[in-house]
This record gives sequence, C-alpha cells and structure tokens, in this order.
Amino acid sequence: MNGFDSQDAPLYAELLRYAAREEVSFHVPGHKDGHFYRDRSGGVPAGFSDIWKMDATEIEGTDDLHDPEGVIREAQQKAADFWGAEETFFLVGGSTVGNLALILTVCREPGDVLIVQRNVHKSVLNGLMLAGARAVFAAPDSDPHSGLAILPEDRTLEEALVRYPQARGVLVTRPNYYGMGRSLRETAEICHKQGVPLLVDEAHGAHYGLHPAFPASALEEGADGVVQSTHKMLAALTMGAMLHVQGDLLDRGLLRKRLAMIQSSSPSYPIMASLDLARSETQRRGAGAFAEALEAAVFIRRELGRLERFGIVRPEAPDDSGEGAPASRRRGNPFGGGAKHAYAEQDPLKIAVYDKRRVLSGYALQQRLAAAGCIAEMSDERRTVLALGAGSGMDDAGRLVAALQELQRELQAQPEVSAQEPRASRSEAAANLPQPTVSAISEPVLFDLRPAGASEAVVLEDAAGRTAAEMIVPYPPGIPLVYAGERISEEVAAHLLRLREAGARFQGAADGSLKRLRVTKR
Repeated sequence: MNGFDSQDAPLYAELLRYAAREEVSFHVPGHKDGHFYRDRSGGVPAGFSDIWKMDATEIEGTDDLHDPEGVIREAQQKAADFWGAEETFFLVGGSTVGNLALILTVCREPGDVLIVQRNVHKSVLNGLMLAGARAVFAAPDSDPHSGLAILPEDRTLEEALVRYPQARGVLVTRPNYYGMGRSLRETAEICHKQGVPLLVDEAHGAHYGLHPAFPASALEEGADGVVQSTHKMLAALTMGAMLHVQGDLLDRGLLRKRLAMIQSSSPSYPIMASLDLARSETQRRGAGAFAEALEAAVFIRRELGRLERFGIVRPEAPDDSGEGAPASRRRGNPFGGGAKHAYAEQDPLKIAVYDKRRVLSGYALQQRLAAAGCIAEMSDERRTVLALGAGSGMDDAGRLVAALQELQRELQAQPEVSAQEPRASRSEAAANLPQPTVSAISEPVLFDLRPAGASEAVVLEDAAGRTAAEMIVPYPPGIPLVYAGERISEEVAAHLLRLREAGARFQGAADGSLKRLRVTKR
C-alpha cells in the first residue's frame, strides 16, 4: 500500500476490499464498476480506472451515511477523535451542506432570530431562506492596515444577544478568504453565557489546531458546531467536508434529520473515503504532514521580502503601499467600532500578495502569474491570494518566486502605466472616503423562499426610509451594506450616495451604477 495504513481508514479499506473482490454487480451504479468504459483490450478512460472500481453504493459492508452502523460510523468517530469533537458528520456537498444543516437545526420555527456576521458565504443566506429565519446582522471589524473585513467584535455580538434575547445562536466565519482572523474563545463564552450555540463556518480552517504554526481550531476555542471544507486546505476530494459538534446546545437528533434532508440519498463513496483517508494520513504523519508546505510558505514570504515591488498582507503591516495604518484611518470602519483586535491570527498557508506601486491590480497580477503557470486561489482589486495546502512543496514555491522575480524585472523595464481597470482608481478613492457611523447591529431581516413582492426603482436620493428589494455590496470593501428586506436608513443612503460619487462599484444591484435601486412597493 505504498506505506499507507489503510486499516486505520476503515471506509477506505472497505472500498479496497470491495474492488478486490471483483463481484458481479446487480446493483447501482450503472457503470458496473467501470465495465461500461472498458474497451476490447480491457482499458478504461485515463485517470479513472481505480475510481470506477471504488464507486460503490449502500450494500453489505459499505454502510449507509444516513444511518451509519459500520465502517462509516467508525470513520466518522475516528475523525471526531482526531479533531476533538464529540461527534463528526461526513459531508459530500461541501461546507454548504454543513451551514444549511446548522441553520435548519437551530432555527426551528419560521421567524426565529439568528445573529449572523454580515459578510457571510451565500450558503448561509440560503440556509436563512430555507429556515424562514430572521437575521440580525453583526458588522465585521476591518483590519486597520488592509481594510479587509475580519470578524465582528465580541462587544458587538454581546450587545446583539442582549438586544435580541430570543436569538437561537450566533454564526460567524473564521478565517476569511485571506486566512485572517482572531480568537473565538471569548466569543464562545459570551454565547454560552446567554445559553445559545456558537456556529462557525471554518471552511478554510480544516487544518487549524493540527500544527503549532496554525491558529487553534474553533472547536478548541469552544464553538458548538463547526463546518470545515476538508478538501480546501487538507487532502480530501473536492466537495468533501465535515461537520463537527460538541456540547448540549445543538439537538443532534434534529441535526441528523436535517442532514438527511439536504444530502443525497446516494452519497459519493470516493468522496467519503477521501475524507477518511485524509484524516488517517494527516494523523499518521503528525506535524510532519505540514512540514514541507510550511517550509514553502516561509520561503515565499522571505523571498517576497527581498522583492521591493511586492508586499503581503500581514498583521501590523508597514505603511509601504497604502496597505498601512494611514490608509486605514482614511478608510475607517463603515459600521463603527474599533479594529484593535480584529486581526490577530494569520494562516501561514495563505499569502495575499499586492503590487506596492499599484500598477497591477490583484486581477492583473493573478493573470500574470497564471501565464507563468502559477494558478492563484482568488484576487480582488488590490491583492492576489495564494493558497498553499498539505500537498504544497518547495518545487511549487520555487516556481512561484521565479515568476514573481521575472515579473518584477518586466515591470521595472516598462513605463508605469496602470494595468488596473479604468474605474479602479476611482474605487480606491471611494475606499478612502470618511465613513459614517452605521449601526453595527441591524434590525431583524426576514429571509424566506417566497418570491419577492412587488418592487419599484427609485433614485438613490429618495431611498432613505424604504425597504430594499435587492442586496447592495459596494466594492471596496465588499461587505453587504444593505440586504433585501432591510430598511435603508438615512445614514446608509447618504453613504451610498458618497460611494457612488466617488466611483465605487456595486454588486447585487440591478443598476450597477446605483443611480437607482429597487425597493419594495409601499
């Protein structure tokens, strides 16, 4: 087995046994262990030969995800033990499924209130819709150097729970796409003091707590329900994720029912086996599982420090490009509150790179790296995000650094004509506007599946006091300022007007220029 201990991965081992038996299949799936794809010489399409043989279904020995009694149950318990949970559920629909299940579990009745970080993944919004819940949005703090949104302050979440004591829980995201975050220990204590669970979308933090170089996991810090995308930063197949739970604030029986509702009744066995194997191999290697990736990350950061053209986002970044403190004071926090402790943790495997001279936008930098064979995770107007993982190594790091070195040489030899989009400089001006103090805690916003009622377009100047019929997300900073169903205050309307005049871009609105926006008819 090439050094792998398959017996420590019970579900994976069972699929190996299933493939080795070469039994005649009179059950689904219809490809019959790949026989459909075999040609006369016995060959199958390249790359799929082993996958077909392991693509099983619920038969004797392979267990049932929705009522596990055998190898799936054992595999999930091993995962729970490894991550420090009381119970772990395998997910074959990514972290999306976990977020939906948690919301549908805590919000049992239409109209239930959930405290939600304002800048959440769309799966959370979909979960609120399915539950018919009311969201009280807590505004995130911003890193004072980069302006990027992190987490709501603990005092904001505590005030939200005091203001809405009927809330069924608190849901936050940590880390963000850039690997930025802070400790959740006090957040969990605040929630538990009020008798409600802390739910954490930790999709990008499945590796947290598994090495001293990583921040502690949300479970370690007291969260009650934690969703992790094992496929993002660890080694499972795409869509493979886990939901970890602990404590008595979540109804486990109801959670199982919700998972059975929203997960396929024919889950992918290769995905589930990859979750089992990813846990087993990571556990077997211990800290060594991340040694090469961390070495590569250190090398990349060190070499970037030697390139005068490029900088990286990090806590307490120097003011070398507008990513420093003076820019943050110009930007401010549109939702009020301080940002002193907003950004205390950085995932070492996430590196956000930017052009200090602002010639290349994040999008342009991503394209230039792609042309050199280095495919980044994502980008925004300023930064390109590089995501290393358990499988990253020094060869990858060397190729990236060489690409950046060559790019610096090219840029130094060229006249500095901006490669950003024409409106990028105006958007940057919008980011530097003085910000109003907008409520850090929203009124409850109802989400449901019913089609939106009649709406009409009004000029922005007349929007104050009306109820939004669409979501407004100004870029920068990319935080939803208004959700559909949320009342538009005079302060928010005035700020949107200033952003529009400064050249900000808007997502979610039917009119991207925001000359008019849609509101519900009176």
